[in-house]
Amino acid sequence: MLFNSYSFLLLFLPVTLLVYVLAARTVGRGAAFSWLVLASLFFYGWWRWFNLALLLGSLVFNYTAGTWLGRLEQRRPARVVLGLALAFNLGFLGYFKYANFFVENLNDVFKTGWGWAEIALPLGISFYTFQKVAYLVDSYQGRTRGYGFRDFCLFVSFFPQLIAGPITHHGEIMPQFRNRDPAKVSWDDWSVGWTLFVFGLAKKVLIADRLAEFATPVFRVAQQGGHLGLTEAWVGVLAYTLQLYFDFSGYSDMAIGLARLFGLRLPMNFNSPYQATNIADFWRRWHITLSRFLREYLYIPLGGNRHGPARKYLNLFLTMLVGGFWHGAGWTFVLWGALHGFYLLVYHAWRDWRGERVQAPPGRLGLFGARAVTFLAVMFAWVFFRASSLAAAKTLLLGLVGGHGFHSNLARISVVNGLIYATVFLFVVWFLPNTNQLLARFGPTLEYEGEGEPARRPGPPARLTWAPRPVWMLIVVALAVCSVVGLSRVSEFIYWQF
Repeated sequence: MLFNSYSFLLLFLPVTLLVYVLAARTVGRGAAFSWLVLASLFFYGWWRWFNLALLLGSLVFNYTAGTWLGRLEQRRPARVVLGLALAFNLGFLGYFKYANFFVENLNDVFKTGWGWAEIALPLGISFYTFQKVAYLVDSYQGRTRGYGFRDFCLFVSFFPQLIAGPITHHGEIMPQFRNRDPAKVSWDDWSVGWTLFVFGLAKKVLIADRLAEFATPVFRVAQQGGHLGLTEAWVGVLAYTLQLYFDFSGYSDMAIGLARLFGLRLPMNFNSPYQATNIADFWRRWHITLSRFLREYLYIPLGGNRHGPARKYLNLFLTMLVGGFWHGAGWTFVLWGALHGFYLLVYHAWRDWRGERVQAPPGRLGLFGARAVTFLAVMFAWVFFRASSLAAAKTLLLGLVGGHGFHSNLARISVVNGLIYATVFLFVVWFLPNTNQLLARFGPTLEYEGEGEPARRPGPPARLTWAPRPVWMLIVVALAVCSVVGLSRVSEFIYWQF
C-alpha cells in the first residue's frame, strides 16, 4: 500500500488512527499496540499476501534467536547461535534479492543454461533485515533483554518505517512505546505529524513525480541504445538527481510524520545532503540511518581506522561496496558503491596528508565551490544508480561530455522545461532550509530532543519557521489539496525496489 494512494489516505490511515486511540481509551495500551501490529501486518500484506508469511516466519525466528542470545551466559555457544542467526538472515536476503543475479552471471561466465524461476523481491526486505541483524548483535551483547514478542513485532513491522526506513534501532523505538500512553492525544504531535506528512507528500507528488517526466525519457533512450546530446543528457541526469532527492526525502518526511501521529519520534534520515561540502559530509546527511548501520555493524567490526591508514582506506572502500550491492543486485549498483568508496578513499587520503592544515572552505565562494564539486561527483555516480545496464550508463556518460554532439532525441520544449525545473529545485536543495529546520522548535526527530542536538544545522530566522499559526495552516492545507488532486496515477517510491 502506497502512502501516496487514496486507499491509504482515505481508508487505512484514518481507521488505524481512530481504532488505536479508541482501543487505548476503552481497553488499554496493550490492546492499542496489538492493534498497531495487526494494522502494520495488514499494510505489509496488501501488496502480496505471500510476503506476509515470509515476514511472520522471520519475526518468529529472530525473536526466538534474540531471546536465546540474551539468556546464554557463555560466549562460545552465543557466538555459534549468533553466527547461525546472521547466516539465516543474510541467506534469506540473498536468496530473494541476489539469486537471479548470481545465476545469470554464472550462465554468462560458464556458458551454461541453468534454469531459474524469477523471484519477486519482497517489499522492504533489505530494510527490515538490517533492523533484525542489529537486534541480534545487540542481543548477543546483552542490550535487548525484557522485550516481549509483541514489542519485537511492533519494533520491526511498525508500518511508517517498514518498507523503506528510516532503519531504526530498538533502543530508539522500544523505550518510546513503553513510556507512551496512547490514550492521551497530543495536539503538538498531531500538528507536527500532519505537517511533516503533507510536506513529504508534496515533495513526492508535486516535485519528484514532475521531475521524473524529464528524467525517465532520457534514461529510456539510453536503455534502448540511442545517442544522447549534451543538453538532454545533462537535463536528464540533473532531473533524476533531484527526483531521487525529493522522492526519498519525501518518503522519509512522510514516515517520520506518520510515526509522530502515534506519538513516536523516528531518527532523521535526511539533512540537506546536496549542501554537503565533501563526500564524507554527504554520507553524514544522505540516508543517515543506513550510513549509521554500515558504520556500526560493518566498518567498525572490520577494524575501522584502528589499524593504520591503508587498512582504514580498505575498510571504507569495502563498506561502500557492500552498501552499493545492498541497494540492488546488478553491476551498476556495484560500480556505484565502488565509485563512492573511491571518493571516500581519495577524500580521507587527502585529509590525512594535509593533517592540521585542513580548513573549511574560506568565504562564500569557497563554500559554493566545495558544494558544487561534491554535488557533481554525486550526480556523476547517480548515472550508474539509475541506468538499466552498463551500456546505458556509458551512453549517458558520453552524452554528458558531448560525445554524441548536441542533437536531441526529445522535443526542444521538453528539454527547456526540464532545465527550468531542474534549476529551480537545485536552488531549493542548495540554499533553502529543510523540513527538520523549519520544524526545529517542535522536535521533529530524535536528534532534536534533549541537550546537544548534534544534527541541528543553522536554520531560518525564528519568524520564518513553522508554528501552529493560521498562515502555516493555510500553506499545509493548500499543499495537501494540491497533492491529493495530483494523485492521478500510481507512482511508487524509488527506494521501495530495494
